[in-house]
Amino acid sequence: MSKTAKSVIRRQKLRARVRKRVKGTAQRPRLSVFRSNKDIYAQIIDDTTGTTIVAANSRQKDIAAQAGTKCEKAALVGKVIAAKAKEVGIETVVFDRGGYLYHGRVKSLADGAREGGLVF
Repeated sequence: MSKTAKSVIRRQKLRARVRKRVKGTAQRPRLSVFRSNKDIYAQIIDDTTGTTIVAANSRQKDIAAQAGTKCEKAALVGKVIAAKAKEVGIETVVFDRGGYLYHGRVKSLADGAREGGLVF
């Protein structure tokens, strides 16, 4: 098994362990993060109905056009998802780091969402 396959399997195990405890409800949905090598994606999900309420990612035209590092773009994604959540009426969320360490881009996204007004 290659090194990348091992790291993917490890992350999936961590993700399952986190998801065992983290559940999103209609009053407090789950802010889920996915991080690829190049981009970062965030969704606010209601787990009771299994629907995505709002989503944002670093591939959107307004964010992709910005110059900066991947951490800076992750912070912008956090602010965008917080603004979209406010429009829908969501104030508090449960943060799901998706098996990634709370460091770097994941932390930047969380900090950007907090600056945007979301409460974890």
